[in-house]
Parts: sequence; structure tokens; C-alpha cells
Amino acid sequence: MAENVAQPEAIPAELAQFEQTLKELFGYNQFQVIGQSRKTLRTGEEDWLASSKYFALHVDSRGETEAGYVLNLKLYKEKELLLETDTKLSKRSPLVIKGPQVGGGQLLLVLVVQ
Repeated sequence: MAENVAQPEAIPAELAQFEQTLKELFGYNQFQVIGQSRKTLRTGEEDWLASSKYFALHVDSRGETEAGYVLNLKLYKEKELLLETDTKLSKRSPLVIKGPQVGGGQLLLVLVVQ
């Protein structure tokens, strides 16, 4: 979750390396991790789910290339499909997707190859 607050908390460790980029791209001063998942990708097992209280991101890898992964992403709010898209996730940089407004903030999806 990204939002602007009077007294921002320190950025979570998982996002620290992207802090400046996130602030510049989206204009928010506070970021919180509300859900996360880590998965080792293996052929035939390339789909997983990251979820929080209200949102879930289903990731299905359609294959690996030299540069990264071809993915099908589905974002759900509870059981409602909000977004489905095919995209590429680079091994060199994160994929950041601006999600829906939530309260006074914005849902951001950050996918990273480690």
C-alpha cells in the first residue's frame, strides 16, 4: 500500500532498494507490505498466489526466456477479478503495477526475480 502521511514510517526492508523509484514514479511518501509470497519457479509449478486481507494476486508463468519470465497475472479483490494481463518480468528490474485506490492510498504490486 502506498499513501501520503504526515509522519511516514520507514520503508519495509523488502522495498528498500526500490524506495526512490517508487517515490518518484507514484508520488507517495509511505509504503507498507500488506501481502507477499516467495516462490522458486520450476517447470510445471510456475503458478502461485500472494494474498492480503482483501486482495489476491495469482501469478502463472508461461515460460522463461534469457531476459526473464512471461507471466499471466490476475488481481482479485475478494472474489472479484479486477485485472488480468500478460506481461514480462525481467531478471534485471522489478515489475511495478499501479493497482486500485484503497482508502487514502494506492495498491502497488511489485514483482521481483531474485
